[in-house]
Amino acid sequence: MNKKAILIILTALAVVLPFFTGAYVLSIFISIFVFLSLSLSWDMMLRTGQLSFGTAGFFGIGAYASALAVANLGLNPILSIILGGLFSAIIAFALGFVVLRLREIYFAITTLALTHVFSVIIRNLSDITGGASGTILPNAIFNGDPKLIYWAILLITFMVIGISEMFKRTKIRFAINSIRNDETTAKSSGIDVFKYLLLVFVITSAIQGVIGAFYAQQFAFVNPESTFSLNFLLLPIAMALVGGIYTTSGPIIGALILGLISEYLKLLIPYGHLVVYGVIIVLVVLFLPEGIFKSVKKLFASKDNVGSDINAQS
Repeated sequence: MNKKAILIILTALAVVLPFFTGAYVLSIFISIFVFLSLSLSWDMMLRTGQLSFGTAGFFGIGAYASALAVANLGLNPILSIILGGLFSAIIAFALGFVVLRLREIYFAITTLALTHVFSVIIRNLSDITGGASGTILPNAIFNGDPKLIYWAILLITFMVIGISEMFKRTKIRFAINSIRNDETTAKSSGIDVFKYLLLVFVITSAIQGVIGAFYAQQFAFVNPESTFSLNFLLLPIAMALVGGIYTTSGPIIGALILGLISEYLKLLIPYGHLVVYGVIIVLVVLFLPEGIFKSVKKLFASKDNVGSDINAQS
């Protein structure tokens, strides 16, 4: 069975899953797809060589833009999700002219600080945002129907995967790889480094805003503490590292494995699951530094090479 056939089967299974499972299983996969999309967006930015810690910040901005548009303006929840992505993209575009002049640890620290800045602004605009108490929406999207919510996040996830693949299969890949490997050489080759960094920064921030907006509409609630939680930064990073960075398959594998393990550990050891979860991440990073996807791929490649050598000798 070739790769395309396997992908078609997996896609079909994902689409029909709600017909064979209950709300609990769907809630697990909804959560996995949320973090999977965030993980892919983080990895897309990393492919440029820039380590961004702003995932939770743009997630929160998108969530609040969507929630406030519904609560204060009566906007349709689905349109508000699009608005959340657009608003995050606009903020990223404006900030990009400043933060993208920075490199390495300075860029990482600045993007992390942005999350705190966004949270402080939201807290202090209490007349609009509800301050520290947050904002409650009249209804969850699709009136809380788990099947429709699942299909919505599945569609968003497919779109994020498509964007990630676009980054791999178009000329953008050559530009961002060149920037990551050697920025000076990239400039001398005629690549507009800032243009590509800004493009990727805006697109990934828009994705994070859309996911944040979806999350807000799913739970019909936002507040600074939970919406700007560092879980929306640390878990996506862990998933990408475990699965394998600079790929589309890596974050997907990492999200599925860690998402399912996390849920199982919650049931097995409710008060200690995070410790075990952390140990698993450390072990994978130590012994499989390239991630599960690349390590398994290399293993099969080495077996194929050994097999071809034996056949050649015989």
